[in-house]
Amino acid sequence: MAAPTIDNTFISQFESEVHVAFQRMGSKLRNTVREKKVSAQDDTFPKIGKGVAGQKARHGKVPLMNLDHSKVKVSMDDYYTGELIDKLDMLKTNIDERQVTVQAIAGALGRKVDEVLTTTMDSATTGTSESPQGADNVVVHGSTGLTKAKIQGVHQRFGDRDVPDDGQRYWPVSPAGWVDLIDIQEFSDADYIGPDQLPWPTGITAKRWFGFLWWSFSGLPISGSTRKSFCYHRSAIGLGMNAEPQITPSYENEYAAFLFVGSLALGSVIIDQDGLEEVQYTE
Repeated sequence: MAAPTIDNTFISQFESEVHVAFQRMGSKLRNTVREKKVSAQDDTFPKIGKGVAGQKARHGKVPLMNLDHSKVKVSMDDYYTGELIDKLDMLKTNIDERQVTVQAIAGALGRKVDEVLTTTMDSATTGTSESPQGADNVVVHGSTGLTKAKIQGVHQRFGDRDVPDDGQRYWPVSPAGWVDLIDIQEFSDADYIGPDQLPWPTGITAKRWFGFLWWSFSGLPISGSTRKSFCYHRSAIGLGMNAEPQITPSYENEYAAFLFVGSLALGSVIIDQDGLEEVQYTE
């Protein structure tokens, strides 16, 4: 028996709602990294070294910096998520049922973007040395939470490595890490930051402090009681987007339901190791 005609209006509305929901409740990290639209399986992010200015004699030649030019490769991977909607529910255009499914698909796709980014950062930061800072850019937890000393150390090392302090340094932390920050007077006391910079006037929101933009993020990796957080500059992390969220509908006779498959194609890579550190803390 031939499958019935798919309700095009329902499908179009479903797809548009997934896109809207993805933008609203999707990735928490995507807008904090360097993003590039990719139209192939592999692509590259250009990386340019630091230049040095020199003097020039009268009528002499301008000294050239001879900048080091290199590229880092990023490869695309495909990810899928799907959900069945019963034919009768679809014909009734059950708004509540559709909204729940839309949010579930959009949330899954958004979390996958964040997972790809955190996995890349985790793989690039391996080490066991806290003092002095190890070559692998890791501050181990030392059986303590997120402390002011750890934050000061990161700020100092970013400055020593000339990581730009231009408003594009980011530091997402877990909910427990946010609680640790609240206990730091310089982060949450109006005597230090003024009444306009308090971290809770309208609930838990992003807050700029010590050169970083901070916010609570549940997608950071944890092992036992040791949480890993990543502090980075936007230019240090690359995200290649091969395909924005797409929805593919089909009718499945076996289930008497419509299958909506959401898909993404993306990859991430570390562009500049100097602009990334991992800070571990105990929860």
